[in-house]
Amino acid sequence: MKEKIIEKASDMFMSLGFKSVTMDDIANEMGISKKTIYAHFNNKETIIAVVTDAIFEKVSQDIDCICELDKNPIEETYEIKKRVMEHMRDEKTSPWHQLQKYYPNIYQNIKNRQFSFMQECVVKNLYKGIEQGLFRENIDVQFVARIYFNGVTGIKDNNLFPMSMFKGSALYEMFLEYHLRGIVTPEGRKILNQLIHSNQD
Repeated sequence: MKEKIIEKASDMFMSLGFKSVTMDDIANEMGISKKTIYAHFNNKETIIAVVTDAIFEKVSQDIDCICELDKNPIEETYEIKKRVMEHMRDEKTSPWHQLQKYYPNIYQNIKNRQFSFMQECVVKNLYKGIEQGLFRENIDVQFVARIYFNGVTGIKDNNLFPMSMFKGSALYEMFLEYHLRGIVTPEGRKILNQLIHSNQD
C-alpha cells in the first residue's frame, strides 16, 4: 500500500502541484481513507519528501542509463533533456516552484543532491566532448558545469520566466541550444544543427 500511495501522490503532485494536492485528494483518488495514508506517513510533508526522493532516484537512474549508451556528448545532452521533460510533465502547474515556495527545506535538499549528481554527469560530458573535438579545448569545465546547473534550475523561476511567456519544453530547448552553442567547435556545431533541425521536423 505504501508504494501505491507514493506512486499516486507522485502522479498527482507532478500534474497538479505540491501545494495544490491535499491528503484528502490523495485518499479520494485512491478510494481509501486518510487514516490508511496516516498509517504509512506522518503528514503531507513526509509524503512530499519521499516522493521527491523517489523522483530524483528515478531520473538519476534514467540519466545513468543514457550515459551508458556512449552517445556523443551533444546527443547525450539532448537525450537527457528529453527524459527529464518526460518526468517533469512539462511542468504546466509548476510543481517545483510550489515546492520551493511552500516546502523550502525539501526543495533545498533535492537541489543539493541534484547539484552533486549533475556536476559529476556534466563534467564527464564536457571532458568527453573536448576529447572528441566537439567542445572547445579552452573552456573552463568547472565553470561551464556550474553555469549549466544554475541555468537549468534558474529557468524554473516563474518570476524570471513566467509560463505566460515561456512554455516549459521550449524554454529547456532554448537554454540547451544557448549552452551548447557557447562551447561547441565547428565540428560540434554541425551535429548540434542536425539535432535542432531533426527536433523541429
